[in-house]
Amino acid sequence: MWSRRAAVVASGMLRSHARPTPLQSADRCSSSSTSAEQQTLSEFSSKYLGHRKASFTEKLEIVDPLKAEAFPIYRVMNYEGKIIDPQHDPKFDQEMAVKAYKKMTLLNIMDRILYDSQRQGRISFYMTNFGEESSHVGSAAALADNDLVFGQYREVGVLMWRGFPLEQFMHQCYGNSRDFGKGKQMPVHYGSSEHHFVTISSPLSTQMPQAVGSAYAFKRAKNGRVVICYFGDGAASEGDAHAAFNFAATLDCPIIFFCRNNGYAISTPASEQYGGDGIAGKGPGYGLHTIRVDGNDLFAVYNATKEARRMALENKPVLIEAMTYRLGHHSTSDDSTAYRTEADIKFWGDKYHPITRYRYWLDSKGWWSEEEEKEWQRSAKKDIMKAFGDAEKIKKLRPQEMFEDVYQEMPKHLRNQMNEMNEHLAKYGEHYPLENYEK
Repeated sequence: MWSRRAAVVASGMLRSHARPTPLQSADRCSSSSTSAEQQTLSEFSSKYLGHRKASFTEKLEIVDPLKAEAFPIYRVMNYEGKIIDPQHDPKFDQEMAVKAYKKMTLLNIMDRILYDSQRQGRISFYMTNFGEESSHVGSAAALADNDLVFGQYREVGVLMWRGFPLEQFMHQCYGNSRDFGKGKQMPVHYGSSEHHFVTISSPLSTQMPQAVGSAYAFKRAKNGRVVICYFGDGAASEGDAHAAFNFAATLDCPIIFFCRNNGYAISTPASEQYGGDGIAGKGPGYGLHTIRVDGNDLFAVYNATKEARRMALENKPVLIEAMTYRLGHHSTSDDSTAYRTEADIKFWGDKYHPITRYRYWLDSKGWWSEEEEKEWQRSAKKDIMKAFGDAEKIKKLRPQEMFEDVYQEMPKHLRNQMNEMNEHLAKYGEHYPLENYEK
């Protein structure tokens, strides 16, 4: 299953992968060239690329991308939860190991409860993280708590790892008066300055150039922090992604690009999303240090992110492509059975589920039992349901709040709009559920 190149990458963890070009792989120079001519050609070729040298060749060869070797997928555990190479064991102690398991399962339980609540009409929208729990927790555990996170919308486990309160997850999804964002965002668009997590934006890849800008500021400040920017495989097709990759590489920014390649950009499968070697294949072309990891292997994600952070601190931007599978619908507005089979979902959801795989390893260490599992499931559900019930009872902010706290001084056009709304509510307020709002 593993090629020789895969073994090299697994042993070396992370390195800059540059694909051979025709100029590099073909005959270097004709045998008829003199030594003096070869020297001249060598000096001249450096004028083209500056920081790289390319040789000349008399062999006409156009590279076939389908014949180029694909990036291997770095892993630590097999699907039975056994560590393949002991040298890559991150050596979690029991406290760390159990914490990782609890965070992944807590996220899974919360997702089920909030997904059902949306179906009941109690919240307006939700996005689950089923099948991607290891990529969240494994990467978050390898970061420093004050590293800055730019998320897309499926990185809830990162916030959970950093101690974002269950109550605040619920307040945000309800958009009530205790929500940090004051109810001005869609559900699952979390943000917290305390937890160094930039508020999520709905448009794809908006966060990517912003993340590079923050990383460049960190570089200039020499503050010992890095930026991690999460995005999906679909977001990588947006123009902002390409600009971000290029700026990060040319400015040598302390940033980690973390792509969750979960197989689908909403309903578009990866096979129709790009023609090249996934997202990792783009890295060397931009000058990014690159690795592709098994996103369902918590240890592989942890090791790769830890090493990426070390390199980022040396101002070497890194691209991680985590190969995983989105078990849930894209959102509560999506029905994924319209574009994929239930058999495919079942395949990934049974034996190959990241939580199941990690649980095998945890059991083998004797650090978890069925009794502990039952008690944890019971207490976690209880805590989530309490936070959910409390948030449901809290009123939303007064309607005027949507116009306030946007500008330091409210501009005339917004004041006019607010006045129009006030007049409308004064006349037709009985037709709106104003009892659910603060006065």
